[in-house]
Amino acid sequence: MEPELLTFYKEQVVPALKAKLDTSNPHQVPRIEKVVVTSSVGSQPDRSQALEDVVEEIGRITGQKPMTILSKRAVSNFRLRAGEPIAAKVTLRSSVMYEFLQRFMKTSIPSIRDFRGVSDKSFDGNGNYTIGISDQTIFPEVELDKVKRQIGFDISIVTSAVSDDAAKELLTLMGMPFRKPAAPAEAPADAAATADTTNGDSEVAEEALATTEES
Repeated sequence: MEPELLTFYKEQVVPALKAKLDTSNPHQVPRIEKVVVTSSVGSQPDRSQALEDVVEEIGRITGQKPMTILSKRAVSNFRLRAGEPIAAKVTLRSSVMYEFLQRFMKTSIPSIRDFRGVSDKSFDGNGNYTIGISDQTIFPEVELDKVKRQIGFDISIVTSAVSDDAAKELLTLMGMPFRKPAAPAEAPADAAATADTTNGDSEVAEEALATTEES
């Protein structure tokens, strides 16, 4: 059975992107090619056990067993030797990718406390987007009573878009909850008149807009 998000992409997103990008060529419509989930344990004092925990958690979250990544060089500050396992990575494609993205965008991200939307500043200039997650417990697949340690990881969404703007449009239509820009503060309607009658002595208060950045 085809994933719901893939069906939504074909039936809703593709026509919208064709109109937005003014193209009739289906090969020019941006698509998600793969999703890469990576977590490093290089700074952990018990790297071997930490890596086992990471592999177990990522496998549970994504439904696919991760591969281990070896360090390319030694780092004396971390007592790290070249060739030592320091990270886990899994690459998702096809149906598994769409199923993971649907759970991630529709269930996991909105469960973050005080959620205001994800940043749109993490595109790489080539149409790819990366978001960092500091706590694996936002995923419903994780059993809270079995969590051994807090695990953070990066989720990289690789697209076929030729620009960051096209990639953002694709992800927005797919359901990525990007943070909405803060509305500019507006001066009071009678501010100009007040300034005229007081020879510029009036004070116009400015509203401070705070934006909460995600870790």
